[in-house]
Amino acid sequence: MFKLNAYYSAPLAQFLETSDHEILGAMAHNGNFSLELAQRNAWVSEIKILKDQLDGLDGYLFLEFEVPRLGSRIDAVLALGHLLFILEFKVGESVIHNSDLNQAWDYALDLKNFHEGSHQLTIIPILIATNSAKASHLALEHHRDGILRPVACSAEGISAIIQSALKIIEGRAFSAEVWAQSVYKPTPTIIEAAQRLFAENSVDAITRSDAGKQNLAVTAKSVEQIVAQAEAQKNKVIIFVTGVPGAGKTLVGLTIATNKRDQGASHAVFLSGNGPLVDVLNEALTQDEYERTKDQVPKPRKGDIRQKVKAFIQNVHHFRDDGVRSLAAPSDHVVIFDEAQRAWNKKMTSDFMQRKKGQKDFDFSEPEFLISYMDRRDDWAAVICLVGGGQEINRGEAGISAWLDAVREKFSDWEVYLSDSLTDKEYAAGNAIAHLEGVSKVRYDSDLHLKTSIRSFRSENVSNFVKALLDIETKLAQEHLGELHKKFPIYITRNLDAAKSWIKRQTGGTERSGIVASSGAQRLRPHAIDVRIPINPCHWFLKPSDDIRSSNFMEEAATEFHVQGLELDWVCVNWDADLRLSPDGWNYHSFRGNGWQNVHNKDRRRYLLNSYRVLLTRARQGMIIFVPPGNKEDATRLPEYYDATFNYLIEIGLPRIP
Repeated sequence: MFKLNAYYSAPLAQFLETSDHEILGAMAHNGNFSLELAQRNAWVSEIKILKDQLDGLDGYLFLEFEVPRLGSRIDAVLALGHLLFILEFKVGESVIHNSDLNQAWDYALDLKNFHEGSHQLTIIPILIATNSAKASHLALEHHRDGILRPVACSAEGISAIIQSALKIIEGRAFSAEVWAQSVYKPTPTIIEAAQRLFAENSVDAITRSDAGKQNLAVTAKSVEQIVAQAEAQKNKVIIFVTGVPGAGKTLVGLTIATNKRDQGASHAVFLSGNGPLVDVLNEALTQDEYERTKDQVPKPRKGDIRQKVKAFIQNVHHFRDDGVRSLAAPSDHVVIFDEAQRAWNKKMTSDFMQRKKGQKDFDFSEPEFLISYMDRRDDWAAVICLVGGGQEINRGEAGISAWLDAVREKFSDWEVYLSDSLTDKEYAAGNAIAHLEGVSKVRYDSDLHLKTSIRSFRSENVSNFVKALLDIETKLAQEHLGELHKKFPIYITRNLDAAKSWIKRQTGGTERSGIVASSGAQRLRPHAIDVRIPINPCHWFLKPSDDIRSSNFMEEAATEFHVQGLELDWVCVNWDADLRLSPDGWNYHSFRGNGWQNVHNKDRRRYLLNSYRVLLTRARQGMIIFVPPGNKEDATRLPEYYDATFNYLIEIGLPRIP
């Protein structure tokens, strides 16, 4: 025997010789919870079925094998020769449900992606509806990466599927003992992580912490130490956390907010001006909390849960408005501003407050007012700014320099803690930092920068590739593509139907896929993509695949405003003529009336380029780029508007799908 996260494990020969009572006792003991009658009866049935169907085989069996990222356990994992079988039982069921097939599929995908010992194995998920009329319902069919599509069978059909797989699938035998002790390096989506944080106050079991790499725990701990020191010394501090796209800045903020959620005076709130992110997280947390507690007595109300969630994650503009309505200090000592670089500049904020809120004398940038609101506290306060480089995508977004200028001009008594990467040109804060250092107490901390993308868990090099691509550094982009393409596929096509088909072939289980386009992509309408039609981000990100509002249905395209801060597993990026290549570099265009107009404003050019940076860094597992072929008979879609961009991407090395 060896230690692993399973309630029971043993060679098949030992399992077959051990009494059902002993196996059940071991599972109940290792489960460390009160064993309900329904669970006991299910285990008894599973043990009897497995003994009948696995008799004569030589392998290793694991019962109730833990999958931390998914917050559940696999009923049985069978290591047999060169194959790994995932067995998911539905005891007493006679009908095969797609949701149950997807559950088994998700288990296989999770092991393949995040369990080191499973990376090179062929994995076969099997759903067993014990009372199903037919022995086997689906034939063995390869999906991708050595995973087969899930098959379904009755209690009597398990052996036949296993024997068939052993005959037709070749491979090298592996050690079950070595496999079981392999490292598990999960990378949750921001939605999964937020749900686990809200439910359990911890994501330790579902977040990776690779040795030698900057990880979330180190950064969160550094921030919390600075906050604790501010509380002890009654100081006011502002902290800037930076990171590459997908590095987990939002997760750091949610972790800190969670850790302080129940600490009374030290209570923290997570704020974001990203409306879709706030809405999606609030809805996801509400649904998850309701599903976990709906059987309690009294039954919880969704409305009550939603209010509790809103106290945890809020829209920054609502927080700002609270500060305008009253001169009182905020109840929170710690506020976390996600995507702080997107806070509004003085002109945008003043115009909005005067026109929409009737505040005729309002004359602040959003950073200045938010700091002033926290400065009302007469004891201590901490402002934590989560900063993404090259992420400003809309007019009026001030960038990080507005925060630094506000401290220098109005709040020089505040202590400033900076990521040492904030001086990089992509954050556009160099001059503001230089001016600040002569006025305020500034400290640099390398732990405040997240160096590694965890969104694209198959390759941390995606953000570097996208940066080189958009900087038109062809050779560097080629080098990055060569490093990542083995694990993170990126293709290009001029056929949208082919792109959608490729996406559908890659997507398995409950993985999420979808099509995205820039908000300026006005001439994709002939391809049935109209970015002017609003989508509901909660439906797009959370509805199941068979719902026409779901991203997976690929009927609605999300823009950079919908997807910033969130992610999909597989993405189809639609590249329109708003950003097109010329011999002199990128040309920037905006569609007005019946034609394209050149964009001359420097900020608007930066926003457009950043829009594509956001779109190209949303995928966790792979993407395909659709560049339209154009139409010689349509003056707004001439082929030359698209060809140079397409040829550049081909030159970089993106393989083409016809």
